Amino acid sequence: MAEKISDVVNSDAPGEVRIARLWWVVSAVGALLLVILLAAVIFYREADKPFGFEVEWMGELVEARAPVWTIPALVFNWVGGGISSIVIVPLAIIGGLLLWRRPWAALYYAIATIVSATVVVIIKNIVGRPRPTDILVQPDFGSFPSGHSANAALIATTLGIIFWRTWVWVTGTVYTLLMMLSRTYLGAHWISDTIGGMLVGVGIAVIIWAPLALRLYRERRLPHSPIWVKLETHPIKPDAGGNAEQ
Repeated sequence: MAEKISDVVNSDAPGEVRIARLWWVVSAVGALLLVILLAAVIFYREADKPFGFEVEWMGELVEARAPVWTIPALVFNWVGGGISSIVIVPLAIIGGLLLWRRPWAALYYAIATIVSATVVVIIKNIVGRPRPTDILVQPDFGSFPSGHSANAALIATTLGIIFWRTWVWVTGTVYTLLMMLSRTYLGAHWISDTIGGMLVGVGIAVIIWAPLALRLYRERRLPHSPIWVKLETHPIKPDAGGNAEQ
């Protein structure tokens, strides 16, 4: 028995991998429950009635409007919505992941994007909250939750999970916060709309990740040179004792 334990301890073979998912999923479900709670509060206190702090914030942003801020806000508006968010950005991300040998990551992102967009549309139509009146763009129906914010948070979370690098998380967080700010600056959403959208994006990204966690982990440990670069293979040769080694 002692010899078997010693063989396992001294072996170079990787041990069984277990990925903790319970509290991640519990947190994600909690985020979606907060969205439902916020939606209920907005709906039952009159869907078109913003909170006091939201009115004050909107007033401050309207007074601060200037071309130097409006132009980048409009860029965020284009990137996060319309054909860009439905076709261009998803295809660019999925294509990049496939080119760099991450098919499971591409599948994960695609499923999460579709589910998040569907959830946003459903909630928008149920709550039916009108958008602010001092608006600089022409968005679709429904102010709560913000689809742009949900999409930004989903991209940040999925790519953070896929690559698991600090700089990816930091960049994604900054991108999401700037997207949320731009939505209120343009008058397209109240603050609570952007918070609700952010929670939807993060919650859906984590929930979809859970059943794919092990496959994504294993894929992340593989070589990721682009598909046009041939991967080197090392033939297995027997050592002096007759054991196979690479």
